[in-house]
Amino acid sequence: MNQPASAYFMEERHDPNETHTLSVLVQNEPGVLARVIGLFSGRGYNIDSLTVSETESQKHLSRITIVTTGTPMVIQQIKHQLDRMVPIYKVVDMTLTGTRSIERELAMVKVRGIGEPRIEAMRLADAFRARVIDASTESLVFEITGNTAKISQFVDLMRPLGLVEVSRTGVAAIGRGPDGM
Repeated sequence: MNQPASAYFMEERHDPNETHTLSVLVQNEPGVLARVIGLFSGRGYNIDSLTVSETESQKHLSRITIVTTGTPMVIQQIKHQLDRMVPIYKVVDMTLTGTRSIERELAMVKVRGIGEPRIEAMRLADAFRARVIDASTESLVFEITGNTAKISQFVDLMRPLGLVEVSRTGVAAIGRGPDGM
């Protein structure tokens, strides 16, 4: 293992990018989402997926689920900066929680086709447990839920069969077990 010193230091400094799912509990009030997104855009952090919805109406709380990619140091910076924002109650990295989390996404996938391509699209949809939610003589719209990789694979398989468009919700995540966020 005789590596030149320069190669050793290059390996040490190069942190691979990781994908993390952050669940952020916030006060449900105007402008909070804009402030969270502003933190990301202002510092050049990318958002791969973003979902938000009110979770507890009596307490006026919303949950923002953000999927982002970065080096471990960048992910730490994001979490610390989110923690310091005033309308944020809690930030949980669902990727690192002791109890695994469940992540799901929903997509609607429109495919144009008649004849054999249509039949093949239906076969693939059945294999992926996608439901037909709209059908005409020239197109089908499928609804599919699952992890991001499953949905991406389904979309890729539909592409040569006449993929027209895709609408995805973004990732929703929740921890396993009896405890909440």
